[in-house]
Amino acid sequence: MHEATPILRDKSPDGATRGDDLIRLQREHGEGLTLAQLVATGLDRLPVPGCGQTLVRWRRLAAVAAHDLSLVKLFEGHTDALAILEELEGPAPPDESLWGTWCAEPPDARLAFVAQGKGNGILIRGTKAWCSGAASVTHAVVSGWNEAGEPCLAAVAIRRPGVHVTQSRWQAVGMAASHSVDVQFNDAHGVLVGLPGDYTRRPGFWHGGAGIAACWFGGALGIAQTARELSATSRDPHRLAHLGAIDVAMAGAATLLREAAAAIDADPRANVEALALRTRLAVEAAAEKVMHHAGRALGAGPLCRNARFARAMADLPVYMRQSHAERDLAALGQRVVQPGPDPWTL
Repeated sequence: MHEATPILRDKSPDGATRGDDLIRLQREHGEGLTLAQLVATGLDRLPVPGCGQTLVRWRRLAAVAAHDLSLVKLFEGHTDALAILEELEGPAPPDESLWGTWCAEPPDARLAFVAQGKGNGILIRGTKAWCSGAASVTHAVVSGWNEAGEPCLAAVAIRRPGVHVTQSRWQAVGMAASHSVDVQFNDAHGVLVGLPGDYTRRPGFWHGGAGIAACWFGGALGIAQTARELSATSRDPHRLAHLGAIDVAMAGAATLLREAAAAIDADPRANVEALALRTRLAVEAAAEKVMHHAGRALGAGPLCRNARFARAMADLPVYMRQSHAERDLAALGQRVVQPGPDPWTL
């Protein structure tokens, strides 16, 4: 798999410059490219969702994903944290700080936020699960629960007393390099971000949820590009048929991502839950088709001898399990049956 040139092309002057920077970093560092290098180059300075350049943001996510899905897991978490802090007027991130967004809420790993006086400072107690990049980030936005039982967000510095990054419960093959371990908080100092309930109530929650689909799209794009390159001289009708199926899947997903970005920019305060769910589910289905047809088109050779292709084929199914599968389909169906405009009018 070569340096990624996403189908979602950024034709803006700044976007073109940033794209060149990413390609240069990919060539210089290859498989060793890190989140810190992306941040140091300024590639994390993305437009916030809904500001008129949502597609520019998603193009960058897709480009990083096409290069390395574990890296984009960290990059997406970092850029999502920056967007949350801006939307909810949280503390300003220190220069070149590396952020995670750790807001998974399994019932056996929930954080308690204990108020400290009348300000927004708190103590954080408990274990947070699924903390991607915990060993490498400097800060994180974490979800937790205050003493009134309300869901809240806090910003916390990771390399401070009271924070212990474990090596437990991460046995993944796919997405192995994202190192999504448990982190223990023992009266670690944090700063509240926004008001209770703001994390899911803010418009940016579903903007970010749709943005995850751009990462899945980018992972599928890297796989699709390899299938295309390795089939450039093929005249096998079966292989070409698989490439045709890949093209249909990728084109449909790209079109829906463009439409979703345009809809978000047209009305940034609107509730786009149904749009985000539809986009995520459609891109997930397209990515599954790409993996299916790429494997059948190329056979075992690239899976055994092309390290990046093999890793992408292992990483993408794990990453896409961030989807809630049939639960998301049911949630979308519930929105579809509600009274309103016909959702399928051409």
